[in-house]
Amino acid sequence: MKLSTKGKYGLRAFIDLAVCGEEGPVSLNSIALRQEISVSYLEQLMAKLKKAGLVKSVRGVNGGYRVAKPVEEISVGDVLRALEGDLTPVECAGIDGSGEASCSGSSQCVSKIVWKRINDSINDTVNSIYIGELVRESKKQTENSKTEV
Repeated sequence: MKLSTKGKYGLRAFIDLAVCGEEGPVSLNSIALRQEISVSYLEQLMAKLKKAGLVKSVRGVNGGYRVAKPVEEISVGDVLRALEGDLTPVECAGIDGSGEASCSGSSQCVSKIVWKRINDSINDTVNSIYIGELVRESKKQTENSKTEV
């Protein structure tokens, strides 16, 4: 499975929002500067995250975006699925549970076992890493870089 820039940049932006948003709403301009992502691309990513209920927008002079729920309740999987959609590595009836054949030999295909295990591993991993953990790691790295100077 290969994530698009939506997933990679979106996760970076979401972590930045979680780290910097503890004091109040964060502007897209500030995220864009820190993460080196264009504001117009961030607008697209935030729209997807807002639709998924992961961020809220705040209007006004001091407006911007906020994380919509506690960071300890939001997994990396939640963010990636909001941005990328389904994380299934290959389309296969053995993985998606639809039972509909996606290829001519699916009824006799034993490679479905491989794809299911890969899918389960990906989902287990991204669902077990929470944004709160990444926020703490980000703060720790920031503190370590300050002491090295």
